[in-house]
Amino acid sequence: MPTTSTRGRPAAAELTCQEREVLRGVGCGLTDHEIAHALALPENAVHVQLGRILTKLELRDRTAAIVHAFDSGLVVPGRGRRAASRPAQRAAARPSRTQRVRISVLGPLRAWRDGQPVDLGHLRQQAVLASLALCWDRTVSKDELLDGIWGMEPPLTKVVPVYIYRLRKVLQVENRADSVIRRDRCGYQLVPDAVAVDVERMEELVTDAGAAERAGALNEAVRICAQALDLFRGEPLAGLPGPFAELERVRLTERRTSVTLRKLDLQMRLGRHAQAVGELWALAVARPLDESVAAMLMRALCLSDRPADALSVFERTRRRLADELGVAPGRLLCGTRRTIMRGRDVGPTPATP
Repeated sequence: MPTTSTRGRPAAAELTCQEREVLRGVGCGLTDHEIAHALALPENAVHVQLGRILTKLELRDRTAAIVHAFDSGLVVPGRGRRAASRPAQRAAARPSRTQRVRISVLGPLRAWRDGQPVDLGHLRQQAVLASLALCWDRTVSKDELLDGIWGMEPPLTKVVPVYIYRLRKVLQVENRADSVIRRDRCGYQLVPDAVAVDVERMEELVTDAGAAERAGALNEAVRICAQALDLFRGEPLAGLPGPFAELERVRLTERRTSVTLRKLDLQMRLGRHAQAVGELWALAVARPLDESVAAMLMRALCLSDRPADALSVFERTRRRLADELGVAPGRLLCGTRRTIMRGRDVGPTPATP
C-alpha cells in the first residue's frame, strides 16, 4: 500500500545527500541500474540504499517512494529539484483565466489556441514543445533540447531556432503581439501566464488530494485523485522521439500508477474494498510484474472475503517474476501472503473519523 501522507513521518531532509539523490532518481522513474549509472554506484548499493530510505521514511514500497519524492519537492515535472518559492510565486505559476493556449502532454501531445486545436508540425518539432511544456517552471537551453531530442545524433543544421519560430507562429494568439515562448540568454521558456500545461494541473490536484487526506477528508481526496487521473489520455508523449521523451514517458506512467494506487488505498481505507478490486485487476493485467499492485490486489480480495483468489494472485505473480526476471517475490508480496495465510487483518489503517 503506498503511503503518501507525511504526517508523523520523517522528512526527506533527514536523509543523507546520497540517499536524497537515490530517492530523486526513484521519483524520476529511473531503475536501480539507471540510478547506479547516474551516481557512479554499484547497482546493489542502490538497492541497499533504497531499503534504508523506505525504512527511514516509513514507506512501504517503491511506489510510495515515488509519491514521497514528489510530495517532498525532490522531483517536479521536467526534471530537477523544485526550487523553494514564496506563496505569491506559486500562485502566479497556477493557470489563470487569461491563459489562451493549453498544452497536454498526458497522452499524445496536443495544443489548443483559444479552444481550437493547433497543428504542431512534425514529431521533432513537437518534441521541442513537449520539452518546454514539461519544464514549464524554468528555462531550457538549446543544448538541453539537442541532447534530449536528438541524443547522440545531433542535427547538421541549426534547427532548434527554426522550430521555436514555427511554434511561436502556430501558438500565437490573435490580437496579441507577445509570444507564448520567451527567449533569454540561457534558452527558451513558456510564458507562465500565457500557457496552461495539464501536467502542472495534475500535480496541483495531487497536492490538493494530499491536503484533503491529511485533514481527514478521504472522500474528497478520492474525488481529487480521480480528477487528476482524468487528465491522462493514454500513453504520455506517445510517439515522440528522443531520450527526454522516453524518460518522461516512464516517469509520467509511474506517476499515473502512483496516483491510481493512492486513490485505491483511500477507497480501501473507506471500506470500499470490492469497488477497488475491479480497477486493481485491470492494473495488475497491465503491470503483471509490479509487486506493489499485486500486493494491494491481494489485500483488496482478502478484505472482500476472497482469500483464495488473493493467494492465486500471489502464485501467478511469483511465476511471472521467476519466468521473466528470474527473481523471487520481494518482502511486500511475501509479507502480504503470510498475513493472509495466517488469517490476520490485512486492512489498511482505518480512516480518521
